Amino acid sequence: MKIRIGIIVAILSISVLVAMPLLRAQEPPPQPATPPAAPRAPVPPVPPLPPMDPLGDVMFPPDLIMGHARELGLTDEQKAFMRGEIQRTTTHFLELQWQLQDAMEALHQTMKSNAVDEQQALAQLDKVLETERQIKRLHFSLGIRLKNQLTAEQQGKLRGMRMAPPPAGQPRPGEQL
Repeated sequence: MKIRIGIIVAILSISVLVAMPLLRAQEPPPQPATPPAAPRAPVPPVPPLPPMDPLGDVMFPPDLIMGHARELGLTDEQKAFMRGEIQRTTTHFLELQWQLQDAMEALHQTMKSNAVDEQQALAQLDKVLETERQIKRLHFSLGIRLKNQLTAEQQGKLRGMRMAPPPAGQPRPGEQL
């Protein structure tokens, strides 16, 4: 019985010794006594900058173009061309997306085993990368075809829309509220 009590006391002691540094780490650091600072004007929060797109200043997303068709003064021919190109690209994109999913599943299956056949895994990775390359090329070629349909004036308006801050409460094209 004395041994049991000794073991319990030892376990409790060790638990307290281990827990003390953890509890201290959770306490806020003591604040130095400083006189209150003069009230400052509130600083408005700065939205995070989007990742830098090296071609962002020369390419225009389809949703930006089509979302401002009236402001840009797109002709009926331009709109019809762009809708057709976007439709064809979307259909092809979906096919490539399914191919990519199949290739990723095959790569995952290859990588499951404890000993991976390197040649087989790399060959499967090449299929994944090739499909990703095709998807990027598809999007890029759509951007080129749409840009080539825009006049220099329309492109200038789009650049201005991209650079101008949106009205209060309005997200930029492609942003979520």
